[in-house]
Amino acid sequence: MPADLSAKLEAAWQRRAPLHASTTTNAYRLINRSGDGFPDLAVDRYGDVLVAHVYSQGVKVAPPRTVLQRLADRVGAQAVYLKYRPVQGNVLDDRARRSLIPIEPLIGRAVERADVTENGSRFIIHPAEGLNPGLFLDMREVREFVRATAAGKTVLNCFAYACAFGVAALQGGAARVLNLDISRHYLDWGRANTELNGYATVPTDFVKGDVFDWLKRFGKRGQKFDVVILDPPSYATTHETRFAVERDTARLVALAVPVVQPGGYLIACTNYEQLPQRGFVSRVREGLAGVAAKIIETRHEPDLDFPVAPGARSYLKVCVARLR
Repeated sequence: MPADLSAKLEAAWQRRAPLHASTTTNAYRLINRSGDGFPDLAVDRYGDVLVAHVYSQGVKVAPPRTVLQRLADRVGAQAVYLKYRPVQGNVLDDRARRSLIPIEPLIGRAVERADVTENGSRFIIHPAEGLNPGLFLDMREVREFVRATAAGKTVLNCFAYACAFGVAALQGGAARVLNLDISRHYLDWGRANTELNGYATVPTDFVKGDVFDWLKRFGKRGQKFDVVILDPPSYATTHETRFAVERDTARLVALAVPVVQPGGYLIACTNYEQLPQRGFVSRVREGLAGVAAKIIETRHEPDLDFPVAPGARSYLKVCVARLR
């Protein structure tokens, strides 16, 4: 390995020393693209499995095997999986998507399931499944905020995916968490995550459906929650709804506001890189128009393992609003 590449790799490793030493977290990012000097590569650690994201505009290219082998040796990884990141995943058909996600690992033996920990919570990872194996690592600090806020509260987790926010809320002592997602597959995954952490589950807390439709239903019923989490994909299409974060964030926030208890929290998130922080905050404010509410803080991806290159901007945007 060239000396400059080796130096970048060592600097990235040393930056994450607190995470390497953690006894409560073994899922985090090892390389974050340009922030660590590797523009086309991100590598996530899920316990003893690594997942490498190659940013090659959806074209399969020769992977950086030497770098990945060095990281695998350092963490004692059983396997390293590759994901070739497309420009926009939702426009791909199933065949095109599968071609970018090799089922077999590049290095090591196949691992169907890995159980990992994050701040003491446990999650199931399926490293060969899809572009995302079950836990968005850049949301770690936001999940910790939810955990710290949730005691005794009712929580509505919209676009729940594998229900990581729901688990964090329960770990924080939430009275109830309702997870809502369009995919029964991911909700079943979320139930398994919830049970893995020792919580009993009931079907009525894992609701399959369109978020826009259900927010309208909750609003008509007058059903409210102390915390409402909105973490939509950048683009999504269902039978009922087409969603694009730039166009529809304000509408989504406006639908969610009537479902939040007075004094409650609305947490709106996006990882859409092309939308700057100011633009996202503006859209959230638009959705809050006419409501006694205040954005009390904004957040972005963790500095420790998601460093941003000089002159670049954070891609993750999170607004926490509180209704008065």
